[in-house]
Amino acid sequence: MKTVIICFLFTVLSFPQGNGKLIIIGGGDKPDYILQKIIDFAGGKDAKIIVIPNASSEPVESADYNVEEFKKLGCTNVDYLYCNREEANQDSTIKKLEGVTGIFFGGGDQSLLTRDLLGTKLLWEIKNIYENGGVISGTSAGAAVMSEVMITGNELINQDSTSAFVDIKKDNIETTEGFGFIKSAIIDQHFIKRKRLNRLISLMIENPTLLGIGIDENTAIIVDNHLDFQVVGEGQVIVFDPTQCRELEVDKNGNLGAGNIIMHILVSGSEFSLTQKHILY
Repeated sequence: MKTVIICFLFTVLSFPQGNGKLIIIGGGDKPDYILQKIIDFAGGKDAKIIVIPNASSEPVESADYNVEEFKKLGCTNVDYLYCNREEANQDSTIKKLEGVTGIFFGGGDQSLLTRDLLGTKLLWEIKNIYENGGVISGTSAGAAVMSEVMITGNELINQDSTSAFVDIKKDNIETTEGFGFIKSAIIDQHFIKRKRLNRLISLMIENPTLLGIGIDENTAIIVDNHLDFQVVGEGQVIVFDPTQCRELEVDKNGNLGAGNIIMHILVSGSEFSLTQKHILY
């Protein structure tokens, strides 16, 4: 009985139960049918949806573009919210989320999102929206920020930007705290298109209790209660499972080694269990 209780508590603590959906897009073009999923889960074309463009170097232009994408699909109540960290803690800003059932984080630099929102009242309220059945979505940087362990995109050893992520080395891939909607995995984006396998494999060896989810462009995962996800889109999703890793080692050059890392390659329509760590058939 004690073992059952411990296992149950571990599941609850590792996979907090939200009532909403996460739609995490790997970047690139956003097919209309993926955006339509966001609209549908938010409650339909009259649902209140807010775009948050803080990741972009041109946030207003980015916000206008994303808002227009939703409007073209018939959304009647979509707007954007761009604020700095101070404003993200003001009640007047939080009030703008009243009645919101859909959030969309745009692309750019995920570190700008965490700089402005991590630990703020605004992010707390966004998480409340999710817990109460709303849909939280994002693309590119807005995808990377979803996991609790967040890839920043920076390398710490290799400083040659013309030859990025060419090694699988210890202490090379920089991570920081993300928004934590996904706690059991690290999210990577533009994954196959930009050949980012080395950086996620590096992190899997260094974080063997977590899964790695690499989402390609024009592709998304729809996550249900942090437990299962379905792939939708034009590309693939690769899942690395290092939780049964053996023979973890580092050589004299800092190269990482490991045995028994499991890899799943998922296509549109595939479903995967984050708790059971296998494809659902």
